[in-house]
Amino acid sequence: MKTVAIYPGSFDPITNGHLDVLQRALSMFDQVIVGVAPNAEKHPLFTTPERVALTRAAVQGIRGVTVDEFDGLLVKYAQRKKARVLVRGLRAVSDFEYEFQMALMNRRLAPNVETIFLMPKDKYTFISSRLVKEIALLGGNVSDFVPAVVKKALQAKLAAR
Repeated sequence: MKTVAIYPGSFDPITNGHLDVLQRALSMFDQVIVGVAPNAEKHPLFTTPERVALTRAAVQGIRGVTVDEFDGLLVKYAQRKKARVLVRGLRAVSDFEYEFQMALMNRRLAPNVETIFLMPKDKYTFISSRLVKEIALLGGNVSDFVPAVVKKALQAKLAAR
């Protein structure tokens, strides 16, 4: 039986840190679905369809990965996709409290869906989508933080503003 995991997030945009966590998850699970979710609270730079397209481009050629858009309750989505595991990335202790509360609530809502926390390589722990967007907005080079396709999309999006 294939073990399916979901790696959910807003991915606005997907970063090399996200991709590192994804690679770690792929070493443990047969299939990982990258679930791109809308998040109005974060005021995304890219629309959900744009984030899905960028994420698909970033993971192109990686076996065992699919990219999907979802809305609503994550555990309901996981159940529809027959996923038994949710993958969450942790960069710092500050991420843990929020993620821990979410994991406990998800367990309460769907006891058959587990949450695992994965840490990216040290060189990616400081990268966040928010910081990448800020650096790009201020004219900085984001080449070390995102795939080339994302860098190009950031430049185009910000030039159009």
